[in-house]
Amino acid sequence: MSPLTDETSALHARVRRDGFAFVTAEVMRGVLGSSELSDWAAFAASWNDLAPDTYLAASGRHRRRRHATFAAEIGGEIQRQPHRAHFQSLAHNPLQGDIQRWFAPIRPLLANGPSMRRILDVSRNLFEPMAPQTRHWHIEAHQFRIEARAGEPGEPTPEGTHRDGVDFVLVLLIDRDNIESGTTTIHADGALLGSFTLTHALDAALVDDARVSHGVTAVTAFDPSKPAHRDVLVITFRDAQRAG
Repeated sequence: MSPLTDETSALHARVRRDGFAFVTAEVMRGVLGSSELSDWAAFAASWNDLAPDTYLAASGRHRRRRHATFAAEIGGEIQRQPHRAHFQSLAHNPLQGDIQRWFAPIRPLLANGPSMRRILDVSRNLFEPMAPQTRHWHIEAHQFRIEARAGEPGEPTPEGTHRDGVDFVLVLLIDRDNIESGTTTIHADGALLGSFTLTHALDAALVDDARVSHGVTAVTAFDPSKPAHRDVLVITFRDAQRAG
């Protein structure tokens, strides 16, 4: 793990204090470093190549996604793992819990490219100091595109306000086009702790999933006659010794 910079130290302190942090694109760009994102154009364009989420399609919801799993020993490199199903317990996902969900894999060129690797490394630097007992991380990356259609709002979190059943979560906005709303809300013990909307590419949310729950309001199209989407990258970190 790299030493914490002043910017990452400040974000780390906010998450430790509040259980979450909203990070503006300007700050996130400084943390990531523009020079480290040399394949960003291709990385962002890859959201045009996501596969339908067939688990939601049956209920009339429109979401596209790809998925990848990584692992890291304390002090070691983050390594991509063989493709596997995504699993959440029913307690954490009342809509689609307790089932093995297989999604299309994130393309190898993107999963191993500079942007993804930089985002994974920065996320680990932010979260790992808050879990000094963790020796081995189970890491998942999810590319999501939520589509809004005429008369059909898109649902970023169709399961409602929830926890993911992990330790920490990064939500990074990649793009939003012809979209309004999509407000993130943070809760603890039934109380609203904060709300914000990811509106600019690289706006981000950092979440201590063990302490707070989160949700995102439905998105609608400004112009219902045109395509509308909200693209995010979600990275989750979980102690590999703990069941998901």
